[in-house]
This record gives sequence, structure tokens and C-alpha cells, in this order.
Amino acid sequence: MFQNSLVFSNYLTFVDWSVFFLMIAITVAAVIYGDHLKKKLHLKTEEESFVDLLLMGRRLTLPLFIATTVATWYGGIFGVTQIAFEKGIFNFVTQGFFWYLTYILFAFFIVDKIRNYKALTFPELVGQMYGEKSSKLSAVFNFFNILPIAYAISMGLFLQTIFGGPFLVMMVIGTTFVILYSFAGGFRADVFSDLVQFFVMCISVFLVIVFSVKTFGGISFLQDKLPANYFSVTGGEPVSLTLIWGFIALSTLVDPSFYQRCFAADSSRTAKMGLYISTIIWFCFDICTTLGGMYAKAVIGSAESNKAYLYYAIQVLPNGLRGFFLAGILAIIISTMDSFLLIAASTLSYDLFPNKKKSKFSDLVKSSHISLILVGILCVVIGYAFDGNIKKVWKTLGSYWSACLLLPILYGYYFPKKTHDYQFIIASVLAAIAVTYWKFANLTGLASQIDELYIGILFSAVGLSISPYVIKKFKL
Repeated sequence: MFQNSLVFSNYLTFVDWSVFFLMIAITVAAVIYGDHLKKKLHLKTEEESFVDLLLMGRRLTLPLFIATTVATWYGGIFGVTQIAFEKGIFNFVTQGFFWYLTYILFAFFIVDKIRNYKALTFPELVGQMYGEKSSKLSAVFNFFNILPIAYAISMGLFLQTIFGGPFLVMMVIGTTFVILYSFAGGFRADVFSDLVQFFVMCISVFLVIVFSVKTFGGISFLQDKLPANYFSVTGGEPVSLTLIWGFIALSTLVDPSFYQRCFAADSSRTAKMGLYISTIIWFCFDICTTLGGMYAKAVIGSAESNKAYLYYAIQVLPNGLRGFFLAGILAIIISTMDSFLLIAASTLSYDLFPNKKKSKFSDLVKSSHISLILVGILCVVIGYAFDGNIKKVWKTLGSYWSACLLLPILYGYYFPKKTHDYQFIIASVLAAIAVTYWKFANLTGLASQIDELYIGILFSAVGLSISPYVIKKFKL
């Protein structure tokens, strides 16, 4: 008999705990191995060491590119399975299909363009495209949007569910662990840990589906147990709300983690082929998580939606594989959290660092480590302020991110000779003001039904259109 909630100590055997901690040990060993390889490179200059810290010296090969890209993109496992639990295949459409289109667009249209800039970070690319002021402004947006708040929340929920204890304390413990091993080797440590986590996370979600089908049957079981809207692409939601996730998915076109991996790839071909193959893997992964959330709803429908998938998986899997599954869930969270921590820290220390051109690269390495700690603290504080609501974090930050950055960056790619520092600033600031006003204003009637993301993109387009006249009028 499956339970809607459970005490994990009653389900986990010595074998499960052994497998769980073995997977953690292998991940740590991968970090140490990556750091060992770095030492064998005998980097001669401070600049080479800093480029290795941020981009692994631009030596990212195809297998490593695929592993780190796939692993990094799935930290919000509790968020996607919650949507699947509540809305069925609506999750696959909003958290899968829209994103596949964006990945392919990124590979086909953008990879070659960004490789031409030879930038180390996304804000630096914006600076080369528009100007120094735009670089600073984009760094501010970048910093707050890349903060791994949702993944600090996921870590807290995971540890609280497994070990008990206050949510805030579990967030602090999990975030501290990720920060400590991120000190070891920067992006290189991230990549080699992602290689292990990639295999563990993919196998673990696949096993849940295998044993679900074995225990309960296939799609016919779900169709008998779930309402019809669980098999609708909109999940019973308005089409306008469904399409909002499409615009949020377009934020991938300005996502710093994608840019970091494309900057780090050893060639444009590696980046393109890596994204195409990664998309196929993401497709399979999304099928597993969506079906897993739907099985959880069909079997333990009254469970807490953000923990139901975890409760269900622990009960459907046999001894030994439960520990492996928990290691997979932890891998999903950590593989994204460490990447975002590193990018946020580098944004703070490199892109927003005063007089960075006059600073030694060794100073930037030290400040990156300090920034890691500051970013971790900020994630915990904001995550607690959001009451652990991952979906709310995604929706709020995604709206600002897409509205403020998407159109200006695409404009810069396709009209590189028509860009101006203040053009980016006007478009981005107008979008930010519009999103903020629309989000907090007491709107009524038709206006209350229009999402702030649409308004932000509209004002961003207006800003790009009027900025040439403003620049000319005020001689900016």
C-alpha cells in the first residue's frame, strides 16, 4: 500500500545508504581528479589560471560538453515534477517542448556569433556588443537572474525530506557543501562532477518509469486514474499562460550557463553538435520526469505536490535502487546549483569588480572565492523569503530576465553596426520598469489578465525603437 507521506528511515536499508554515500564519494573524487588534471597543465600565467577557472581553458570536448550541459539544466527537479503532478503533460510542453525549440535556435543561429566575440562571460559579450555601461547593467540583471535560489530551495527540501530538521538549516547545510567543493577547481570541478552526475540522474529517473510500468502498467493505467486535462497540452490553463512559458524558454538565448559552455567548448562544432545531442537526451529525460509525476498523482494523489514524486519513487523502487535514486535526485540539484553559483560569483567578482582591467588575475581568483560565499548566503536568504516556492522563483526571475535582455541581445547579433550603449540601457530599463509596475499594480479588467512578461517585452521593443531618437536628441 503506497503512502501519501512517509518517514524515509523506515524505507532505506543499509544497502541504500551505502549506495547513496558511495555516489557522493565518487562525485567528490571526480572533483579531485579534475583538480589533479588542472595541476598537470602547468599553467604559466595568472591569466591562463583565471581562464581555466571560468572556462576550463576553452578545452571542453564533446562528451564533457554534453554531460555538463545536460546535467546543469535540470536542478529544479521538484519544480518540474510538481507541475507534472498538478497538470500532467502540460509540464512536458512548458518545461520541455518550448525549450527544445530554443536549444535548436541557439545552436543554429547563435553559437557561431558568440564564438566570434572571444568573451569570458555573458556581460563581457554585451560590453563588446554595446559598450561598457551596457556590460555593467547586464551584469546586474545577470547576477540576480542566475542566482541559484530555486536550487538552494530544492537542496533544502531534499535534505529536509530525507533527514528531517528545519528547512532553513537544511538549505544552509546543502549550500555550504556545494560551495566548499566548488572552491576546489572552479568550472573544471563543475564539469567533472557533472560527468558523474549526468549518468546517475539519467539512470535514476529512467528506473522510476521502468518499475512504475512493471508495478501498475502503462499509459492505460494513467488514463484510467487521471482527469482528461492531464493529457491536454494546456493542462486546463489558458493558452496565454501556456505561451508565457514559451517566452520564458526563450530566455535560454540569453542564459549565462549556455554561454559559458559555448565559450568553453574547444570549437563551434563541439558546441553545436553538443546542443543537438543534449536536446535528444533532454527529450527522453522530460518524458521520464513527466510520467513520474503523473504516476505519483495516480497512486498517491493527496500527497504534497512538491514532494510527491520523491515519496512515490521511494516506494516503487526496490532496496538498493532507492539509495541510487536519492543520489540521482541530489545529482540533479547539485549539478545545476554549482554551475549557477560559479557564474553568479564570477559576475560579481569579474563583471562588477571595480577597475577590473587594473586588477591582477590572481586577485580576481581570490575575489571569486569570496563571491561564492556571498552568493551562497544571498541564495539562502532569498530562498527562505520565497517560502520555498520554486515555481514562484522561476516565474518572477524569468519574467525580468526575458523581458529585459532577450530583444536587446538578439538586436545586437543581427544589427551589430547599429548598436549603442544607451540603446541597450533604454530598452532594458524600460522593460524592467514595465514588468515591476505591471506585477505590483492593482490592475482590473483586461489589463489584469495580461502577464507582466508580455508587457516587459513590448516596452523593450519600444525602447529599442525610440532609443536612436533619444540618443540623437540628447546627444548621448
